[in-house]
Amino acid sequence: MRITLLVSFFLCYYYCIYITHASPNCLEDQQSLLLQLKNNFTFLDRKQLYSPIIHEIISRSTKLRTWIKTTACCNWSGVTCDNKGRVIGLDLSGEHIIGGFNNSSSLFSLVHLQKLNLNDNYFNTSIPSGFSKLEKLTYLNLSMAGFLGQIPAEISQLTRLVTLDLSFISYSTKPQIPNLQKFIQNLTKIRKLYLDDISITSQGHEWSNALFPLRDLQELSLYNCDLSGPLDSSLTKLENLSIIILDGNNFSSPIPEKFANLKNLTTLRLSYCGLIGTFPQKILHIESLTILDISFNLNLHGSFPEFPLNGSIHSLLIGFTSFSGEIPRTIGNLRNLFELDLSSCRFYGTLPNSMSNLTHLTYLQLSNNYLSGTLPSTLFTLASLEEIWLPFNQFSKFDESINVSSSVLKALSLKSNNISGRFPTPIYQIHSLIFLDIAFNRLNDSLQLDGILELKNLIALDLSYNNISINVNVTNVGHISLPNIRYINLAS
Repeated sequence: MRITLLVSFFLCYYYCIYITHASPNCLEDQQSLLLQLKNNFTFLDRKQLYSPIIHEIISRSTKLRTWIKTTACCNWSGVTCDNKGRVIGLDLSGEHIIGGFNNSSSLFSLVHLQKLNLNDNYFNTSIPSGFSKLEKLTYLNLSMAGFLGQIPAEISQLTRLVTLDLSFISYSTKPQIPNLQKFIQNLTKIRKLYLDDISITSQGHEWSNALFPLRDLQELSLYNCDLSGPLDSSLTKLENLSIIILDGNNFSSPIPEKFANLKNLTTLRLSYCGLIGTFPQKILHIESLTILDISFNLNLHGSFPEFPLNGSIHSLLIGFTSFSGEIPRTIGNLRNLFELDLSSCRFYGTLPNSMSNLTHLTYLQLSNNYLSGTLPSTLFTLASLEEIWLPFNQFSKFDESINVSSSVLKALSLKSNNISGRFPTPIYQIHSLIFLDIAFNRLNDSLQLDGILELKNLIALDLSYNNISINVNVTNVGHISLPNIRYINLAS
């Protein structure tokens, strides 16, 4: 009995310690400051409303609604305290706050804050310079917060920042950072820097050299920042870089060979960058690389190397470039690949059978190339494949042994090829299909309406410009229906 009581005592004791540690008492001044902050905000709390300002339905607040006097502030949603009851973290992301934020805000009296997230709001005011008072901040996220005007230089005084996210900060104007070097020269602890859709207007060597003091930088995103070329190899001196996102700038230069030296690189995004020259194949051999997007660089030439065993690439987006050559059979080594886009390039030859190894592939886009031969049946056996886009190629026939038993295919486009012969009836069993386009081929067949009616989820069907007839004799007249169909083209 005494042992049972003793065990119960210790369990109760440690439970109380845990509760005290997990939910410290909130200091009175901290709670008061947070209530002042809430009272100055305008946020939707009662019901869903349509906002003519942002043209969408705004959902109600979920965090600020819990901020009431009768509850300790350390238990409020979005609030994190240290063991002394001081507020060290504040997450007000997605609260649909409209206005009520300036330099006199009580927020800037929460001087122990280490993490602040104001993402996804509609403040509709200039960014207060008062952020400089929050000297202990290591994380600051103002992305998509609806601020106006320029980025205040005072943010550069937050020397403890590890993460700074100012991406897409404004919904109306494009803010500027006139001097990137001056703005970040003191932010030497930064590991993650996101400045998407901010006008920086620097040439390649200028902004690359400006980043050089950030020796710990791991993630860099400068999407649509009005940067100009050349794309400078000095960026590779930041050896810890794992993510580089530079889409939507105008470099008008090749990709430096030295990018292949970034051994920690997982993501390289350079779409719509006006890249020229020849793509360095060695980049595709970086062992850690998972995402490569160099699409929409019309004058960027290149071809695929032999891919190493167990390649790590998840997403390979090469569309609308001048890549050419055959697709190597070693593409089957990319067993983690789930997205492949080679559209509007100059690839030729046949699709390798090794593509049957791509068991995680969900999206295949190979339209507008010079691919020929038989359509391999292995495409229809890939259990995860949801979209196949092969129009405007030179395929000539279907494989005779198509098996669709595990197919989750939703879209199949074979438009404008040279496919002749009979239509493969197993496709009728792909009940998940919502889009089917085999127009402008040379199919010669009589299709059963019964079979087509099996595709109950079809939204769009295009069989036009073939030598096809449809047998309308059906066995069950009561079920003549495609309930979701919106578009049918049976021309010629």
